[in-house]
Amino acid sequence: MAFKRNIALGSLLAFANGRASAFTPTSFLQNRERIDSSLQIAVDPEVATKKEYQDICGVSFDSKSLDERLKKTNFLYPKHVEVIEDFEPIVDEMVDKILLETGEKSWQPQDYLPDLTKDNWLEETKELREMASQVSDDILVVLIGDMVTEEALPTYQTLLNTFEGCDDPTGTTDSAWARWSRGWTSEENRHGDLLNKYLYLGGRCDMRSIEVTIQHLITNGFNPGAEKDPYRGFVYTSFQERATKISHGNVGKLAREAGDKNLSKICAIIAGDEGRHEKAYQKFVSEILKRDPDGLLKVFGDMMRGQIVMPAELMTDGKDAKLYENFSSVAQRLNVYTALDYAEIIDHLVKTWDLEHLEGLSSEGEKERDYLCKLPERYKKLAIRSMNKSKKISDDEIPTNSYNWIYGRKC
Repeated sequence: MAFKRNIALGSLLAFANGRASAFTPTSFLQNRERIDSSLQIAVDPEVATKKEYQDICGVSFDSKSLDERLKKTNFLYPKHVEVIEDFEPIVDEMVDKILLETGEKSWQPQDYLPDLTKDNWLEETKELREMASQVSDDILVVLIGDMVTEEALPTYQTLLNTFEGCDDPTGTTDSAWARWSRGWTSEENRHGDLLNKYLYLGGRCDMRSIEVTIQHLITNGFNPGAEKDPYRGFVYTSFQERATKISHGNVGKLAREAGDKNLSKICAIIAGDEGRHEKAYQKFVSEILKRDPDGLLKVFGDMMRGQIVMPAELMTDGKDAKLYENFSSVAQRLNVYTALDYAEIIDHLVKTWDLEHLEGLSSEGEKERDYLCKLPERYKKLAIRSMNKSKKISDDEIPTNSYNWIYGRKC
């Protein structure tokens, strides 16, 4: 009987995969029982019991049991997960307080672009293009680089879902962390959309070359060294959100000075989003420090001994092997994002988390705290020295590179 059931079960599994329905006896089709509509599994109780199926396949039939099974996965950082889970109610508050309401009340890219369905769409488009023409190629290259970085959003959501205890295992998980991840992504998604459409309507860029760059960047991926650790992940996002806010804000200032008020508004609204997100991630780290200061300081110190990896580091258009390096040099020359900004961000995080006054630390924790508190000043000195050296070189001869994004023009 057991042998008979195993053979029948093989046929059942083939049926569940949609490959044997044409060869399934009519009597079986009439007797099949659907246990869980979400998994679309059909089981004939005369062939295999629910328990037998679960024993063989190792899965349950209902979604609730699946969620419980996913939660039982072994973690690399069990203590860190425990800490993360402890302040999940605060994350729930962040979803409501930091993220904007989705839908009609939330800003959308179209709010800042010509409406091509209106009778005056041509006049609006001409006005946009006239103002956009005032923006220099240097600013344009930095703007494109920022847009490409934003368009690689799928990579960043993938990263968030690797942080243990903060993931969205089913794609619709109702935990505070999963809702934060999806909400954050939905807001960030607007940035690339808006910048992409602005550049397209501006008519000064090779959009196909830009699209190739975006595809390459998403394909190449991104590894900030988080190693699935939520502590590392939130230190990184705390840093990176502030860096992105600074970059967009400075491009907006340059656009305003050049006479493009549209681009200035666009950069300002995006920088505002990054600023809200920055506060949330820094709040998460503050909560970790309340519960595990030694653990967080160890991670923070280790990350600072290396270097924060920029999300577009693997950027390429398929032709320029040094595209990211060249784009970054223009950003630094325009003071959009510099080594001094890097040092300022470290200083901001040290002060925001009030590391100087942390108490109850182990001897190792105290060493890390002292190292981190002294780090901003050290970085500032190195940054000033590096920028002075670059300025001296630039004064002698400003380095120029051609960019396929702008049809080979140099800047």
